[in-house]
Amino acid sequence: MTFLTILAFASCKPKLVWSDEFNYTGIPDSVKWNYDLGANNGWGNNEQQAYTRLSKNVRVEDGHLIIEAHLDSIDGKAFSSSRIVSKHKGDWLYGRIEVSAKLPYGRGTWPAIWMLSTDWEYGGWPASGEIDIMEHVGYNQDSVFGTIHTASYNHIKHTEKSGKVLVHDAAEEFHVYAINWTKDKIDFFVDDQLYYTAARSENDTFKEWPFDKRFHLIMNIAVGGNWGGKMGIDESIWPQKMEIDYVRVYQ
Repeated sequence: MTFLTILAFASCKPKLVWSDEFNYTGIPDSVKWNYDLGANNGWGNNEQQAYTRLSKNVRVEDGHLIIEAHLDSIDGKAFSSSRIVSKHKGDWLYGRIEVSAKLPYGRGTWPAIWMLSTDWEYGGWPASGEIDIMEHVGYNQDSVFGTIHTASYNHIKHTEKSGKVLVHDAAEEFHVYAINWTKDKIDFFVDDQLYYTAARSENDTFKEWPFDKRFHLIMNIAVGGNWGGKMGIDESIWPQKMEIDYVRVYQ
């Protein structure tokens, strides 16, 4: 390999452009994270939690971000949880997004690591797109899903494009949930193993592929709802938490 070839290879290697290693204690880094708050009429999915920024629901300790859902009463909802977002503090067009996480356990939990459009240039959901890097429901404990939603492909129409992978110890061990997002496709990974690809068609419009605008990251635990509560909610399992070891974005 020539010196010029080595330089060319090095120049193509993705570079870390944004991260949070959670090597501190207390509230999440305000330079990097905002919050979605409140009950918001079930967040479009008839969910049963209200989101807060209280330390019982979101905090950094022992090198991990903790998002924790409790059976209590806030804003007229039986459960409290947290939903942390990088909007306007971490927004990207294309790249590899990796999150090392350990998931909650039990019927009624609905954790997600996902992305929404920052600027909504194609219109409201689902027109501007959604990328679900990792989605999980506690009544289907061994399965993890990666999904895209668009105007043409979404769960309202039952046309969403989605892949599933078995992760038997998702609640016991950390796994790296990731996407590699390029102009023409989004690859979904668990622990560097590719399990699904959503690809842009040759004749697409933004209704099929709105993924040419910047997106931001969201991490949360919902409770119940149209999918998470499909088999009911086990009231004996709370509190439940999702632990995040790190978030890393490469471009």
